[in-house]
Amino acid sequence: MSSSTVPSTSSAPRTRRPAGEVVLGVDTHRDVHVAAVLSASGAVLATDEFPATAAGYRDLLKRAKKWGTVRRAGVEGTGSYGASLSRYLLAQGVDVFDVNRMDRADRRRRGKSDPLDAQNAARAVLSGRARARAKSGDGPVQIARIYKLTKVSAVKARTQAINQLKAVLVTADPVLREELAGLGNAELFRTCAQFTDARGHEDAGAESVVQATRITLGLLAQRIGRLSEEIRNVEARLTRLVEGHAPQLLDVMGIGPDTAVALLIMVGDNPERLDSEASFAALCGVSPVERSSGRRQFRRLNRGGDRQANAALHRIVFTRLRVDPRTQDYYERRIKEGKTRREIVRCLKRYAAREVFHLVKQLQPDPRS
Repeated sequence: MSSSTVPSTSSAPRTRRPAGEVVLGVDTHRDVHVAAVLSASGAVLATDEFPATAAGYRDLLKRAKKWGTVRRAGVEGTGSYGASLSRYLLAQGVDVFDVNRMDRADRRRRGKSDPLDAQNAARAVLSGRARARAKSGDGPVQIARIYKLTKVSAVKARTQAINQLKAVLVTADPVLREELAGLGNAELFRTCAQFTDARGHEDAGAESVVQATRITLGLLAQRIGRLSEEIRNVEARLTRLVEGHAPQLLDVMGIGPDTAVALLIMVGDNPERLDSEASFAALCGVSPVERSSGRRQFRRLNRGGDRQANAALHRIVFTRLRVDPRTQDYYERRIKEGKTRREIVRCLKRYAAREVFHLVKQLQPDPRS
């Protein structure tokens, strides 16, 4: 890591001496990362650019350690371009903090460049402004995250194919529509999948609209079947993963594999990052937000936080409202006290978050990480 890019007020060349503990800041990009090393007092010791490769990560940390002991690092984009670097630094015993991009007003005053962004990332760690620890991203939860991505894209593609199949049916020949009328989705797809390509029995260019429609319906139905099989395969893998990594979640009323996966992905592979029930509730977007004014004392739903985790807690609450007598009794009691349905749901989601928090805190980091 070169110090030539750092301006010096003295004409004498700087001598590289260990500066005790130093802080590393990194501005990440797809192909290259820009790193800055700051002393504990905030002085810029060096800045340099490194390729976003395994060798580049090793070189980055090796050069940074020449300036002192590296125990903390601020990295921009720990969930995207900086994910691999964060995993490497964590494996080397460096505490990695996720740093948001600098404030726009500050950028207007000081300008914007990659070295400045790297220095600001390190300053955010020094000042304590960056408190969110990076997820390790190297255990069962990362596996679940990848499978979940596959499932979501397959579900979207299947929904699109179903909508297209039904749109084709709307404009199909009346005889064909009547043939398929009254069939449920499963039977409709099985019937359409059996439609074969009849072009081999016709002269070139003699294909009719009805035959083209039947072929299209058959291809779409076959696509739906393949995607359904893919979704079932991924769901089975996710279920096995939850059963092996966090079976205690599945023992809770209202939590199934999909809900458990959403909560685990939000927590990450290192649940020790979670400090308290309140911070977990805020992370899930179920912490109460004051909206009181005058004599009216009121709290509203939190519209922030992880929306997938919030939706998971929402599913837990509404499942319990349907089948859990204790939740139903609580609902009736709060209704009699004058609470609205929305306020009661907010309270129930907060209680569910408290229960889940104590369950996920029992998880230990993967021993292979």
